[in-house]
Amino acid sequence: MAAEQAIRPCVLIPVYNHGTAIAATCAGVRPLGVPILLVDDGSDADCVAVLDALAREPDTLLLRLPQNRGKGAAVKAGLREAERRGFTHALQVDADGQHAPEDLPPFLAGLAEAPGELRIGYPRFDASVPRHRFYGRYATHVLVWISTLSLALRDTMCGVKLFPVAATNRLVTRHDCGDRMQFDTELPVRWLWAGWPVANLPVRVHYPLDGVSHYALWRDNLLLAVMHARLLLGMLRRLPRLVAGRRSEGPPS
Repeated sequence: MAAEQAIRPCVLIPVYNHGTAIAATCAGVRPLGVPILLVDDGSDADCVAVLDALAREPDTLLLRLPQNRGKGAAVKAGLREAERRGFTHALQVDADGQHAPEDLPPFLAGLAEAPGELRIGYPRFDASVPRHRFYGRYATHVLVWISTLSLALRDTMCGVKLFPVAATNRLVTRHDCGDRMQFDTELPVRWLWAGWPVANLPVRVHYPLDGVSHYALWRDNLLLAVMHARLLLGMLRRLPRLVAGRRSEGPPS
């Protein structure tokens, strides 16, 4: 990214049938003072009506996908739309309102000084978190640390990420990173493999406002298992470079 380019961030929210929560989520992020880009991932009629009403707000944009394709596909479509509209950074936030809005401003702070930095939230859970989710995600953490030979990615599964838009879109053009839950983890791993900068920022998490989960146990666990196997093989191919700690010159401009 060119250093002289003006910084224009937006908030990117993928939405799939979160009609009871999305208005409150938008209200929570609105104090950030940046445009909101909603991506409707094939929601039902009730949620569509809510999104249409929100899109009438002057700071809110709506991208509608014709059918549900998954969170990763929605985020990727939103990133392409963000670049088309001239945004340089997109702060992804989950639609269900589980992330504390008060913890989001640091993700947008100092972007001019670190425009190529991928900023990833790591959760600070309260008592509402299901125990199986709290402990289960550590399997992914360990596999990520092995795949990168690094502890630089503290938690890839958190739904708050600040993407440098152009660099992310170029990376996804080369490596699709999946259309469903696997996108959350594969993109940061490939970002780190490229030697590009990463920051981990804390986010308080409360589970969740509307109780809607779209995690399909068998399908998504299979997709994640295949992804981790692919990343481990990718680590082996990159092993000499990873051990040597060689880095690229930074994200493509």
